[in-house]
Formats: sequence, structure tokens, C-alpha cells
Amino acid sequence: MRAAREVEKIDSQENETLRRLIEKYRNLIFSICLKLTGDYFAAEDLTQDTFIAAYMHLQDFDGQAEKAWLCRIASNKCIDYLRSAGRRVMPATEEEMPERESADHNEPLTLFLNREVMEELKACCKALPPPYRDIAWMHFVEGKKAKEIADRQGTNLKTIQTQIYRAKERLKKSYRKELLEK
Repeated sequence: MRAAREVEKIDSQENETLRRLIEKYRNLIFSICLKLTGDYFAAEDLTQDTFIAAYMHLQDFDGQAEKAWLCRIASNKCIDYLRSAGRRVMPATEEEMPERESADHNEPLTLFLNREVMEELKACCKALPPPYRDIAWMHFVEGKKAKEIADRQGTNLKTIQTQIYRAKERLKKSYRKELLEK
């Protein structure tokens, strides 16, 4: 009975420590993951994975330099992600993708950041070689779906989907290069 109470006490302390770490460092860890991967959704997942790994190894942690410890876990998770073959899988078609709604799309800071991001996206699209330049512009800037682009250009839908995917990969690389140069 005494051992069970001790286990509950340890679990409760670990849960409280985890809550505190998440509250204090979640934005930092997310920003590290986003910076390293360049992918918002992957950064969300990697942030969660970071805190899960921290929880799993909390009993091994000495309590010193928790910020550095969490940052190291996050960077290792990102490195593993970038090395994995899973990120090279072709994305689902647009029809299968869920729509996301933004609650704060009218907030002034969000509007400013969105405008800045769109200007950077336009510049990156213009820098792509043909045929990716036109495909990227129509898809990412004008918001056209792959089917619309295929119909407009009289091209096979699968060809356009492949070109969108390749343009996206090139945009990721050029955007990461821009971030490193800044």
C-alpha cells in the first residue's frame, strides 16, 4: 500500500513537471521545430513528440538546464524527421485535404504577417524555373486547384499534381535558404 502511494506521488510530480515545462517552453519548442523543418504541421507534431519524449525520460533528467535539454530533444526530433523517408511521400489530392479555418484572420498582426509571407512566396515563385514557376504561381498565389490548372493548360491532372509537388519542394528549399541568409 505504501509503495502504491509513492508511485502515485512520483507520477503526480512528473505530471506537474510536464505541465510546467509545456506552459513555459511550448512556444520556444514550436518555433525551433518550425525553423528547422519549415513545415507548420510537422512542427506541431514534433513539438508534441518533444514533450512526450521529455516525459518518458523525466526520471533520468537531473533538473539542470531544462531549456537546453528540451531544445536538444526538439532538434534531435527534427533531425530524425528530416532524415526520414516519410516526408517524401506524395501528398494527398486537394479534394482529400481538410479545410482549416482561422479564427484570428482579421487580426492586424496576422494580416501584416500574411502579407509579408505572401510577398516572400511570390518572390520565391518567380525565381523558380519553368514549368514550376507558372504552376507554383497559379496554385500557391492565385489559389487554383490542380484540376483547374490542368483544364486551363490542357494537361493531364497527374502531371499537374506532380509539378505542384515538385514546385512545393523547390519552394521549401529556396525559402529555407532565404531564412538562413537573413
